[in-house]
Amino acid sequence: MGPQEHRVERRLAAIFAADVAGYARLMSQDEVGTLRSLTAYREIMDRLIAEHGGRIANTAGDSVLAEFPSAVDAVQCAAAVQEALAQANQDTPEERRIQFRIGVHVGDVMVRGGDLLGDGVNIAARLENLAEPGRVYISDATHMYVRRSPTLGFDDLGPQKIKNFDEPVRVYRVAASPSPSTGLAQAASPAKVLPLPDKPSIAVLPFTNMSGDPEQEYFADGMTEDIITGLSRLKWLFVIARNSTFAYKARMVDVRQVGQDLGVRYVLEGSVRVLGSRMRITSQLVEAASGRHIWAELYDRQLDDVFAVQDEITASVVAAIEPHLYAEEGARIASQPPDHISTWGLVVRAIGLISKLGRQESDEARSLLKRAISIEPTYAKAHAILGWAVWWAAYNYWAPDEQEGRAEAQKHAEQALALDASEPWARMILGLCLSADGQHERALSELEAALRVNPSFALAHTIHDGRWLALEGLMMPWGRLRWLFA
Repeated sequence: MGPQEHRVERRLAAIFAADVAGYARLMSQDEVGTLRSLTAYREIMDRLIAEHGGRIANTAGDSVLAEFPSAVDAVQCAAAVQEALAQANQDTPEERRIQFRIGVHVGDVMVRGGDLLGDGVNIAARLENLAEPGRVYISDATHMYVRRSPTLGFDDLGPQKIKNFDEPVRVYRVAASPSPSTGLAQAASPAKVLPLPDKPSIAVLPFTNMSGDPEQEYFADGMTEDIITGLSRLKWLFVIARNSTFAYKARMVDVRQVGQDLGVRYVLEGSVRVLGSRMRITSQLVEAASGRHIWAELYDRQLDDVFAVQDEITASVVAAIEPHLYAEEGARIASQPPDHISTWGLVVRAIGLISKLGRQESDEARSLLKRAISIEPTYAKAHAILGWAVWWAAYNYWAPDEQEGRAEAQKHAEQALALDASEPWARMILGLCLSADGQHERALSELEAALRVNPSFALAHTIHDGRWLALEGLMMPWGRLRWLFA
């Protein structure tokens, strides 16, 4: 066995588990005919799995285990499989029909040598065992991702005891399947489509209360409102107001339709589930136009202090989303002709270049930022990010004179603050420059001001807390900021 086969990788996946109902009976009645039919039906299933972006991981006899990067794709595939096999069975006597049971679960899996292992796989298999022949059963973790699909209906079967698991799992039965007449491509309303704003835009849909307890509705709503408030502190981001997004509460909607209705590029959705003193919160960021999942996270917490949990999760979600949005915007803007890029686009492209940490990229970033300022001299963020780029060049001795470079960086930070006193990047750069001059208390004060404006500003937290750890392994952990330049 080679080293690659020993290596175990963990990841979040949508797991699709299927087997044939009554397989032993069918084989005992007609072994050759059953195998022939199974081969034909497996060809249909394998093709649909591939078409929906899945990967077959394990097969044994009549069972199939596949993984998908998207829960929507996994459930759409399962429904399509059952529809295709039902059509294939139309002329077959009922007692000779090969009918699959399918379970779909989203969870953590271990991958070893291409095989899938772990609790996530076991839950999908248990759901498959619960399912009726020809039906698809999904877990609540899966339902959270697909509940707004316009082509699928769901029957809530309530909490079900799962073998070898202490806690019951809420199970849903898929009640409809996709067809050409009801496909996702036709789900869009002919209503007016709002144009996308120049800045990146996001709608935070009301988090779903999965607890089954109406008393927990307040927590789900509070979490949604806090995240909207947290994202609104990011001045470069256009955030849809609460009143608009809460119109979708308790409605089954497609995020693509939400994007068209509200004129946003991104949608954040999630769920809250409380069981006794424990809480599980899930959140996922979706590109509205395509329905593609960009980021997802699961948070398990003890419910000791409701407000403390809300504050912590809000900060974590906002901090996690911000770099993903920058990366998505950078990739989108990179494909645009240089002459058509907005000042915001120039700044985003510059941030992407600076993050690569190279001298050539740093030089190019400064050119883009100067161009943005020449177009829009009052653009505070462009001045602030230019200060960061200049400071970074001075720090790496790429500038002719390090001290002059830091002075120039401070000038840009101060210009940004003159235009917008709440610009967090400018506060952070000013803090670095002041520390270089030995003004450590003022430097810490500036960093704290940056964090008051944006409590989720990860880089400012890193510097403030002395965790100025390696960006690509190039920087040393120097301790608290006051000692950075001592």
